[in-house]
Amino acid sequence: MTKKAKANNTSPPPPDFEKSLAELEQIVARMEGGELSLDESLQQFEKGVALARACQQALQTAEQKVEILLKKSGKDAFETTPFAVEDDLIDE
Repeated sequence: MTKKAKANNTSPPPPDFEKSLAELEQIVARMEGGELSLDESLQQFEKGVALARACQQALQTAEQKVEILLKKSGKDAFETTPFAVEDDLIDE
């Protein structure tokens, strides 16, 4: 198999969670600043939604890995629960 064929068979690595989160925070700050045009705001919003989805997927994957590791270690007594969302974060 050629290098090009091998490259086509592999998917790109998932985005780094911390980088995606930092970029999402920057987008939010720019949008809250109110200095973007409508078109720029829409572009940033679309990018932010994609980043938020990628971050959520990364968190779900991490949670699944933790659950698998706990089950393998025989720690079935542990139970994962979602984080509570604080009301003041939603209102911002």
